[in-house]
Amino acid sequence: MSEENLNHAQRPAESFEHEDLSPLGVFYFLGGLAIVGITIYFILAGMYRFLDSYDRRHQPAANPMAVKTGVNPNVMTPREIQQQIDKTFPKPVLEYSERTQFIQELENEDKALESYDWVDQNAGIVRIPIEQAMDLVAQRGLPVIPESARVANAAEQGGTAKRGAAGSSANTGPSVKTGPSAKTGKGVTAPK
Repeated sequence: MSEENLNHAQRPAESFEHEDLSPLGVFYFLGGLAIVGITIYFILAGMYRFLDSYDRRHQPAANPMAVKTGVNPNVMTPREIQQQIDKTFPKPVLEYSERTQFIQELENEDKALESYDWVDQNAGIVRIPIEQAMDLVAQRGLPVIPESARVANAAEQGGTAKRGAAGSSANTGPSVKTGPSAKTGKGVTAPK
């Protein structure tokens, strides 16, 4: 211990240890690391360019059955894209948007339930709005088929009319008057 104190006393100008890492070595290391990083970047960029050009040269020809749609998503809106595809794509087209197509189908069904139209013009069968049909059924009631017509109808179908516990005929469903039988007053029982 005393020798260490004596050595410090003899050399007061030296106040740091000479075995530390020099800052110049750290700068050389960082410079070399940057050079290696830049070199690796250029090697990888060149390799990807080469592989991309190789892939383009060896890519198989397009299918001759493929259709050119003329769609450019960079300048077209999604609606324009869909319209262009609908015009140029061969039919039948599978679903392209299940939710949108389902909503359109529901809207078409609602329009059919709320409008007048011919079902069969030759037979004189028309479609009326469902609200009006419910009002007509509420006013007129459901048509009733006489017992003899039910038994005859069941016999024609190869069965017999079912009897309930009280001996009355079982309900075979609502009767609907359609076509020529609607004019004569004879109803036709809709099968269950």
